[in-house]
Amino acid sequence: MMRYFTEDHEWIDVADSGETATVGITDYAQGQLGDIVFVELPASGTRLTKGGDAAVVESVKAASDVYAPVSGTVSEGNPSLEGEPALVNTAAETDGWFFTLVLDDRSELEGLMDEAAYKAFVDSL
Repeated sequence: MMRYFTEDHEWIDVADSGETATVGITDYAQGQLGDIVFVELPASGTRLTKGGDAAVVESVKAASDVYAPVSGTVSEGNPSLEGEPALVNTAAETDGWFFTLVLDDRSELEGLMDEAAYKAFVDSL
């Protein structure tokens, strides 16, 4: 499994097959948002376009959009977030994932950052 990151602070784990992926927000992003109180996830079957709106996160500070790191079709939203949105605060990059999707075009991954590049990006903020 390979993990990629966006400048909008989403992470995407791409399965070894390269056809499916899991998406969430980074630990840095959840730290900037503060206590998360609600997460609106895309429904299964929703078609997402790279860079387009995918989900909404509401915290005690503000509501923020989560963007699709690549184009694809949502296969599942994380049911755990409906009853426990604060899971994003405690496990942003593991159990607090947002949705899984089937990728349209694997070449869209080429513009994303690996972990070292993302760390350097965050350190520069």
